[in-house]
Amino acid sequence: MRFLILALAVLSLSAAASSCTHKAANAEPVTTAAPESLSSVAPSLYLETASAINAAMRAYHYNPRELDTDAYQQIEAGLIELAKSSDSDEAFIAGFKTLWADGPFSHVALNQTKYTAAETAAYLDTLRVGNGANLTWQDDVAILTVNTMMGLDTIEQIDAAYAEIAAHGASRLIIDLRNNGGGAFAMVPLVEHVLAEPLDAGAFVAQRWNASHERPPTQADIEMVEPWTGWSIRDFWSNATSEAITRIRLTPRPAPYTGPVMVLISGQTASAAELAADALKASGRVTLIGETTSGEMLSQKMFDLPGGFQVSLPIADYYSVANGRIEGRGVTPDVPADPADALAVALSM
Repeated sequence: MRFLILALAVLSLSAAASSCTHKAANAEPVTTAAPESLSSVAPSLYLETASAINAAMRAYHYNPRELDTDAYQQIEAGLIELAKSSDSDEAFIAGFKTLWADGPFSHVALNQTKYTAAETAAYLDTLRVGNGANLTWQDDVAILTVNTMMGLDTIEQIDAAYAEIAAHGASRLIIDLRNNGGGAFAMVPLVEHVLAEPLDAGAFVAQRWNASHERPPTQADIEMVEPWTGWSIRDFWSNATSEAITRIRLTPRPAPYTGPVMVLISGQTASAAELAADALKASGRVTLIGETTSGEMLSQKMFDLPGGFQVSLPIADYYSVANGRIEGRGVTPDVPADPADALAVALSM
């Protein structure tokens, strides 16, 4: 479960300590230091860790201009003050969480782990989460509930659900993303099984782009880049940190579902789940029902720190071809509804 929380955001590949996360065997340590026990960590180490966090943010954030805002600089200074006052790892982590509770951007988290960022990233590509997705029926209406975008088994469960829908037929398909906080690449089969034609969904934009542009990429900019086809967290992180733009293009699966599709969303729908909702809406085949999603749509990566800490921070921003930036805005429904009533609304349509 700890690894699932670290992952996120996907991609965004989502979602991320509180969303999802990504990075590979080339995860850069910001500094190196041996972990110390919870009771013996000196305040000077927290200062070292805080300085390393601030340095990592300056070095790897997708758009350093966002770090020149008063909101971020207050957090940066507050982290140093937190380090001076912390007397335990628990206090330092709790204080960090409080600092970022209303931070200027999403996908920032701090935790302590005995695993390196590279080891965690390698694990995430093999992760199996259990009940990632399940299919139920109400008469001839198929209801596909997707709880996370993480996990090889979630991908398998989504593929199996579409196979069952094809075998038995469904008058309508309802995809429930109301409690999906993101993850990684389970969003790919979820979307591709309903596409009638290829879809340029959007692009992740990294520091390399923002260093030389003061505008988001246009569709023409995105189309100049070959679509990324790695579908591995480690590959994604490598591409997102080395390239200016990572283009997301989704292609139809054989015999896609062609009936009506409704997607349930809420304020808890985040990160890679927002990418999925946006792409499904952009396909023109789907009606979104519920409330605006969380607007936490960045790609996150982990970095090792002194004291056995690990920070996750955003290395790429996502721009939808159809709807622009999602971070801080979310994906809006076609049919507004209380999330608690969204399924009933979908079934009544």
